[in-house]
Amino acid sequence: MIAVYNGKSTLQQCLTSVFDQTYEDIELIVIDGGSKDGTVDLIQTNSQRITYWISEPDSGIYNAWNKALVQAKGDWIFFLGADDYLWDMRVLERMAEQLRLVSSDIRVAYGQIMLLNNIGAELYAVGDPWATVKNKFKQTMCVPHPAAMHKRSLFVEHGNFDESFRIAGDYELLLRELKTKDAFFIEGLVVTAMRQGGVSTDPANTLLGLREVRLAQIKNGLGLPGWRWRAAVLRTYIRLLLWQFLGEKQARRLLDMGRQCMGLPAYWTKT
Repeated sequence: MIAVYNGKSTLQQCLTSVFDQTYEDIELIVIDGGSKDGTVDLIQTNSQRITYWISEPDSGIYNAWNKALVQAKGDWIFFLGADDYLWDMRVLERMAEQLRLVSSDIRVAYGQIMLLNNIGAELYAVGDPWATVKNKFKQTMCVPHPAAMHKRSLFVEHGNFDESFRIAGDYELLLRELKTKDAFFIEGLVVTAMRQGGVSTDPANTLLGLREVRLAQIKNGLGLPGWRWRAAVLRTYIRLLLWQFLGEKQARRLLDMGRQCMGLPAYWTKT
């Protein structure tokens, strides 16, 4: 499923990455939010290879994905951003091979995402085994949603995305399932390339996302905030202060110096 709004510049790459898959049993649903930039013309050009599409105003990405869920008929459901694309031609084939092996009680399976900077250069892959992140997940979003498959029965039991969320609706949905159940990590599989940069690295937007993460936890009965969530908020406020007092360029350099000291790859100076 792809949700898009004014995404003409990246949508074709996204669509082509699906069309080129070696796995053929694919149902492609595209929900456009009433784009005005030529996106609809691009969708129409590709319409013969799209199972279902519609273009009309919506209230955000979770509203768009809920519209797509109404049309979906497959056993496993995957959500792809219009700015992103599948990493290689065998992603869905390899994913399907693994899904046949998971136990029947598993309803979320995921691999990794490859982070890209705003000019498309690779940064590093994100996504850790479930055994590593299981306890963290109740505090922070540590399952890369753009690399996750959802079993249809998950939506039958838990319902669709909560459209009152603007940023963390995917976390809230997964939390309904994973606060008591397990996910399956597919080792060595990069699923999606995901662009970084611009508003996605703005500390103010990160704070909004963290507030929604906390609202998702409260909605799912998870008491007081854990130390990991509080640490993420503290780090974001530090970034915000650095942005304000040093300027964004110098703040990014300082943050990457800190990452280097922790043995982590550069991120801030490359996005």
